[in-house]
Amino acid sequence: MRDEVLHAAQVIRRGGLLIYPTEGVYGIGCDPRNQTAVARLINLKQRDPGKGFILIAASEAMLSDYIAPLEDAVRAKLSRTWPGPVSWVVPARTGIHDALTGGRETLAVRVSAHPFVQALCTELNHALISTSANVSGHPPITEQDTLETVFGDAVDHIVPMAPGDLAGPTPIYDALTGAQLR
Repeated sequence: MRDEVLHAAQVIRRGGLLIYPTEGVYGIGCDPRNQTAVARLINLKQRDPGKGFILIAASEAMLSDYIAPLEDAVRAKLSRTWPGPVSWVVPARTGIHDALTGGRETLAVRVSAHPFVQALCTELNHALISTSANVSGHPPITEQDTLETVFGDAVDHIVPMAPGDLAGPTPIYDALTGAQLR
């Protein structure tokens, strides 16, 4: 797996788009600080820019530049589910690009438990954008052959590893209210 992590990190560092396994589905991601890569991802997914993205990381510390300060009780709630297959919508720090937040004052984040995501984010030492590997409005793709057919050369690399055992995308909760959003 180490060679695959190093190759994937190189793709991200060059501003590329990467398809990789997550807890339940394949994700497409890029460096959230690279606006060219983010725009390319929005175009590839045919995604409404007002939707924003989930950021995934190997640790809470990797998300600290994106998340506004949280009350201890809210932070504890997140910490109880991480690393793990739960995404939370939290208040975003001031100045976070609209492409990440969808123009809102919130941002979806997750500390992933998937070994590949953990290793990749650790190698990069930063969070990644993560969105399901599909065209917006279509179900997430679960077969590697279908990824090649649908995305082919439109992405820079497809990691040849299977997603985890979660049946579908991760649930998303509002960190302040606890309401399930997906």
